[in-house]
Amino acid sequence: MTEQQNDIQRIDAGARMSSAVIHGDTVYLAGIVASDYDLDVKGQTAQILGRIDELLASAGTDKSKLLSANIWLTDITEWSQMNEVWDPWVSPGNTPARATVEARLAAPKAKVEIMVVAAR
Repeated sequence: MTEQQNDIQRIDAGARMSSAVIHGDTVYLAGIVASDYDLDVKGQTAQILGRIDELLASAGTDKSKLLSANIWLTDITEWSQMNEVWDPWVSPGNTPARATVEARLAAPKAKVEIMVVAAR
């Protein structure tokens, strides 16, 4: 469901947050976590990237237009496992500016959270 207000569109708008917000030609995604917390970091990353693909498509764009990505891992030693899923997913030649840090996440069983910004 998309809600439009002036030149701002919100996708899956809720009381606390929207899954995505579109302003002009820029799409801002919320931090996305996996729906299945029992998966390992690679499985959670794959679910998250699939959801990012869906949200970007809903906003009229795709991963080839990523501008930036923020990635939070609960255990930075799992960085290489996360990248095993990220690297083949990201659009070759269109890699975003990216930061990856270790952090405690709001959902205790989440191992990874990813937030991206893309152009339309």
